[in-house]
Amino acid sequence: MNRLMKWETVIGLEIHAQLSTKSKIFSGASTNYGANPNTQACAVDLGLPGVLPVINEQAILMAIKFGLAINAEIPERSVFARKNYFYPDLPKGYQITQMDLPIVLGGSVEIKTKEGTKIINVTRAHLEEDAGKSIHDEFDGYSAIDLNRAGTPLLEIVSEPEISNAKEAVAYMKALHQLVTFLDISDGKMSQGSLRCDANVSIKKKGETKLGTRTEIKNINSFKFIEKAINFEINRQIKELENANSITQETRLYDSMKDETRPMRSKEFANDYRYFPEPDLLPVVISDKELKKIKETFPELPKEKLNRYVDEYKIPDNDAKILSSSKSLADFFERSLENVEDKGLLAKFLVGDISSLLNKELIEINESNLTPENISKLINLISDGTISGKIAKVVLDKTWKKGSKPEEIIEKEGLTQISDDKEIKKIIEQTLKENSNQVEAYLAGKEKLFGFFVGQVMKLTQGKANPKTVNSILKEKLKK
Repeated sequence: MNRLMKWETVIGLEIHAQLSTKSKIFSGASTNYGANPNTQACAVDLGLPGVLPVINEQAILMAIKFGLAINAEIPERSVFARKNYFYPDLPKGYQITQMDLPIVLGGSVEIKTKEGTKIINVTRAHLEEDAGKSIHDEFDGYSAIDLNRAGTPLLEIVSEPEISNAKEAVAYMKALHQLVTFLDISDGKMSQGSLRCDANVSIKKKGETKLGTRTEIKNINSFKFIEKAINFEINRQIKELENANSITQETRLYDSMKDETRPMRSKEFANDYRYFPEPDLLPVVISDKELKKIKETFPELPKEKLNRYVDEYKIPDNDAKILSSSKSLADFFERSLENVEDKGLLAKFLVGDISSLLNKELIEINESNLTPENISKLINLISDGTISGKIAKVVLDKTWKKGSKPEEIIEKEGLTQISDDKEIKKIIEQTLKENSNQVEAYLAGKEKLFGFFVGQVMKLTQGKANPKTVNSILKEKLKK
């Protein structure tokens, strides 16, 4: 019997989405990524005496937008609190967050699993400030502190412990990534820390109602690592329990190089943080009028886009699903549509060849050299017969690498499609003459050789011959 069959896994995720505000949540310092250390931290972020926090209105609006999107309750009144702990990268000695009265309560997110659709309920989502960054490996014998991230606005989204395995955890995080990017409240760049998660994992015997002791895996910033970290932790806990050992409630880190989790510190309880209301910030009060106004500014969400692509552009369901799964891809598709006749071909090209390139490089389309203008032109050149689908792949490769215009590549490389019947007829006649044995075999019944003849013609023309014309003329010639 599979040892996993004896046990049940219970997972809850705490996902931190960095909000796309220009300034920090309680100060006017910039949130731009990649600046030199400690160049984007002001007196408020440093926790200097006498300074006061001022709430960023945009962060409030973004949090509400998220809550409305998951059909959550937006309380009329929410309150900030101080969470007290002492780390070098937290200059104040406390973090401003929300505890008893968060800005978002409840709601749910739908995920797709092998078994079908599953609803994961959200406990809450609250606003808080990020801490700075400790750097341990750049100074011999010393640690350094970069406070550029200190005060960056975060929306912490806490799920109910309803996730049953690592794949569901990944599906849930992907669903949230999709949602926050389509809402334009976060760029979702996991490599930059814009979206990361803490995974709470516990194991119990099948049929038991009491939850097992949980461990928290901290700061996981990729879908791949989420799955690997959770699976490792599940197996580790099962081994411990089967060896009659107990599970320690603790915070752990995932080491991607060793593919394992390791202890970081003992896990604190809520009362260890000595929460109390933040005295320097007034409660946030949201009226029904303001909620209505925010609802009116809602963008088109993935489900709505998918349905529109199918209904309006007659794009196959699977293609429409892929196009609407990524905001950057959906935006690129819609900008490309403006100058394209064959919308189906555009969709097919984006979902196929272009998505393969993006997946290989692990980047979004807006991070590549491709532009809607160039891809529109490329699709039109295929549609009007200037180039073949095969040549289009060559052009795409060069456009992908350097961002060159398709028409310039075609002219420079001499890639224009050969569509002249007389020219193609000559090449076909030459091909058949040079392969007389294969012609005899074909006429004797080996019809699969037809593909061989097509391949030879395309080889002689370096892929430039019009495939339809080649097939048509070749069929006629082989009848004689």
